[in-house]
This record gives sequence, structure tokens and C-alpha cells, in this order.
Amino acid sequence: MELRSVEELMDLLYACRGVRDTPGGSAPGVDLHDHALRTAALLRRSRPADKELQLTGLVHPIGHLLRPADPDGRAERVADAVRPLLGRRVARLLGLHPWRGTLGTPADDDLVSLRQADEDGLTPGFDAGVLEDWRTVLELVAERNSRLGAVD
Repeated sequence: MELRSVEELMDLLYACRGVRDTPGGSAPGVDLHDHALRTAALLRRSRPADKELQLTGLVHPIGHLLRPADPDGRAERVADAVRPLLGRRVARLLGLHPWRGTLGTPADDDLVSLRQADEDGLTPGFDAGVLEDWRTVLELVAERNSRLGAVD
């Protein structure tokens, strides 16, 4: 599956609502929709100019929907799905997920920021807004990628 429109991606992100991830088997787990919003909001705070990084944090949970029974294949599946829409950088970063624990100490500042936001986003405690707040950012990055992709 390749995501070709912001609407398709928004639908997947909305579908994350009520889906729970239980890292390490802990219950009750974290709602993926809320986690996506918190992760993106934390990245917006720490890296306000880096829209692609923020969107990487926002879209990373969709792997649970694309590959529910295959945790090991999720990162690659998400990367392949968003590449046509959000571009190579977002796909590369998504392909390197999970950022927590398994990478050791990444040399890449983007991965350090993502991993920190991912971890911090697991805990509720602040208003991260609503998904619709991200539509314009998604549209801008998708449009820019579409223009750049036409040149590549």
C-alpha cells in the first residue's frame, strides 16, 4: 500500500484512535492516536522549523494498522507507504524505527529527537491538540515532495 493523498493518511491516523500499543506487554497500553499527537507536539516544541521531523513523529504509529501481526516489519512497511506522499527523509526516519532502546546511541540528531519525543509521548499529561491541526502541515510537506519528486 502506498499513500497517495493526505486524506488517505488522515484516515489511517484517525483509525489509530482506540488502538492500543502495549510496549513490553504492560497494560493498559497507550492509545496510538493520542501517542502520535503527543509525539508530534513534542517535536514541534523542540524542533519548530522541522516539519518533516514532526510528521515522522505523527505518522509512525500507522504501522500497527498496516502490519498488525508483524511488529518486525512495521517500520519498513510504514516507510514504503509514506515515501510517495511525504518523501525520502520521512521514509528514511520511519524505516529506522523503533527508536527506543534498540538502536543504542544513534549518531543522527533527528533520531535522538525522535526517540526522546516517542518516549516522552507515551505519558499523558498535556494537551497535544487534535489531528486536524496537522492537516495543513501534511499538505505543505506533500506538496513540496510532489514538486521535488517531479524533478528527481
